[in-house]
Amino acid sequence: MSDFNNGRFRNLFEPIKVGPHVLQSRIAFAPMVSCLSGPSGEVTNDYIRFIGMQARTKAGLVTIGETAVDAETGIAFAGELNALKDEHIPGLSLLAEEAHRYGAKISVELCHPGRGADPKLNPAPYVLAPSVIPTAHSARYIKEMDQHDVDHIITRYAECAERLYKSDFDMVLIHCAHGNLLGAFLSPFTNKRSDWYGGTLENRMRFPLEILKEIRAKLGNKIGIELRISGDELVDGGMRIDEVIEFINVAQEYIDLVHVSQGLVMPIEKAYYTMPPYYHPHCHNVKYSEAVKKDKRIRIPVMVVGSITTAEEAEDIIASGKADIVAMARALLTDEKLLKNAYVGEQEKTRPCLRCYQYCVGKTNKGKPIRCVVNPVLGREARYEEIPFAKSRKKVVVIGGGPSGMQAAQTLIQRGHEVVLFEKSDRLGGKLHDISVLPFKEDMRRYLLWAEKTTLSCGAQIRLGVEATAEIVKKENPDAVIVATGSEPIKPPIPGIDNKNVLSVIDVDSQRVSTGQKIVVCGGGLSGMECALALAMEGKEVAVVDMIPAEEFASDMVIITRMMLIDLLKGHGVKFLGKRKVLRFTEEGVEVQDQQWNTELLKADTVIAAFGMKINDGRLAELAAVVPETFLTGDCAGVADIGNAVHSAFNRAMEI
Repeated sequence: MSDFNNGRFRNLFEPIKVGPHVLQSRIAFAPMVSCLSGPSGEVTNDYIRFIGMQARTKAGLVTIGETAVDAETGIAFAGELNALKDEHIPGLSLLAEEAHRYGAKISVELCHPGRGADPKLNPAPYVLAPSVIPTAHSARYIKEMDQHDVDHIITRYAECAERLYKSDFDMVLIHCAHGNLLGAFLSPFTNKRSDWYGGTLENRMRFPLEILKEIRAKLGNKIGIELRISGDELVDGGMRIDEVIEFINVAQEYIDLVHVSQGLVMPIEKAYYTMPPYYHPHCHNVKYSEAVKKDKRIRIPVMVVGSITTAEEAEDIIASGKADIVAMARALLTDEKLLKNAYVGEQEKTRPCLRCYQYCVGKTNKGKPIRCVVNPVLGREARYEEIPFAKSRKKVVVIGGGPSGMQAAQTLIQRGHEVVLFEKSDRLGGKLHDISVLPFKEDMRRYLLWAEKTTLSCGAQIRLGVEATAEIVKKENPDAVIVATGSEPIKPPIPGIDNKNVLSVIDVDSQRVSTGQKIVVCGGGLSGMECALALAMEGKEVAVVDMIPAEEFASDMVIITRMMLIDLLKGHGVKFLGKRKVLRFTEEGVEVQDQQWNTELLKADTVIAAFGMKINDGRLAELAAVVPETFLTGDCAGVADIGNAVHSAFNRAMEI
């Protein structure tokens, strides 16, 4: 009997009425920009199939990510869906049709980004805001809105809502959170006006309320209206939950659902509260939705979003009355079967989300189509909605059981091939075992466990403790070989690098070795910085040194995740020492040289070598020569990240 039938997820799958509609479950697909539209924001086949994937999850509501309401001043992302003209109704209706095909309701997040608009994408020579408050990451020219601007934007919101209704959309989400234009009017942090749109809460809420009122006047109850709001803006002088609840109490006359989030995206330095990376605890916004639910004046359903990644978390939130609906995005993008697996009591089969943002946001922020580090099908549903069987069954040897080798084996089995996987250690997972030990890598530990179990049970012959040689591979008589032998740490020829007080970052992360109290980490990349954070969290005195400028440390990370990492490091007292070359290691620490040729000794009990990784090429040549159809995947083809390991393995496996 399934967990659902035993009552474990009874609340999760209970329908709920929201305005004029009944949602089939208490899970909503939270809005994320996908960049799957055409050059002018038109609907594509990729977008239709992407919406189909979202609807197949059994979410009650699918919400398309940020969509502009104004073509002159309101565009924040390249690749946004276009709902600005009636000529887009035919394409939009195809998205609605696809969602309805699977029983889901569909919505769009209508948003004017205000001073967060991208000047390169907007014809206007300025961005709009309630008040002129520049930040380092906002446009240079900011216009304080006059009454004409206010009325124009009100009209644009209502027109877009009507156009979506004509396209058979069920709801619209009005974005009044995160410091976007409506939220900026609402907040005393960004609204310094002295007219009837500024000052008191009554005045500050006027503009958002006028928009909601105009949509209702135009459409009545024919469309549902959802309002997204930050439960706390987390800045001095910003909105706090008490004022937020007062606003919701007034706004509920016009809306059917309130969607509780947190934080600001402008200034972007604190955007990691709005888009939480893996350093955050799970479910971190629930305290705000709970406060809204407890206010007896609030009569409409309450939704919460924010690092809710499992069916168990969602069920417990709803069952405890802390929210009526839970919004997820990344977890459902990582595995569309999350809800279906929960329904039949097979949650362990769900691929966990890493909460890394490396591909989902990292790609779309650059105007590229959405992808997922560990789900190589995401955004490519038009091509890989189903994994096709190979035209002819082959025997394939996979060498290496890290993330790339595991993905290769899984995909090859799905395609009907016979697979033998060799892994020289006694377990699958490769270096994920080392880096997932860090205290803030809970999500990676969950993924590693899933990947190991899934690979071991996929149907491939797994031979652990066997180091593949050309002779061993030849005995298998394979038709094809995938080499996924990974990478190894770079060990530069620096004097003293073999000293006992110089440790490898991998050995430290995995806790195979212990460190002293005073530590210098040599290497300002991701691995060095996260190692430094873990040690600093233990109360140790840590400095990070590198040849690059300190402001470029960990620069390969997605900006949101990087900003939180930097803030955590600074909060734990870690020192950043940039523009310094490591000359030699000594028993007292590490000697470095700055760009003015000055040398200094950085005293340390322990020095950690984090100089990066290189291709593990020890046997590549002989392994690649066994059969003509041989492919290198993951780090042994070029050192990169987990996403590259997973995607390259999937792509190669799809061609065999």
